[in-house]
Amino acid sequence: MTEKDKCIPGGCDCGCGCDCGDEEADFITLEFDDGQDVECEIMGVFDFEGKEYIALLPDDGTDDVYIYGYKEVGEDEFELIDIEDDEEFERVVNEFESLTKED
Repeated sequence: MTEKDKCIPGGCDCGCGCDCGDEEADFITLEFDDGQDVECEIMGVFDFEGKEYIALLPDDGTDDVYIYGYKEVGEDEFELIDIEDDEEFERVVNEFESLTKED
């Protein structure tokens, strides 16, 4: 994955010249255990503490952001990993918020 692929559209200030805000959004559909499907915009992938994470914006009328661990499993294929450790999740959320904070 290139640095451009890891940029967070609308919140990126990576200096890579990627024009993050100009790209078309990618979407995935999450299927929850209760049978609910939620379409989400992929905001971006970011590195933190040696791991990769993905931020998803659900198309459900809320201001929520879903954050998961991220693992590439093939060309154009990836896996979402639940962050089960509460302390890790809190650190990742804080990192995401600092990446998307307006200057």
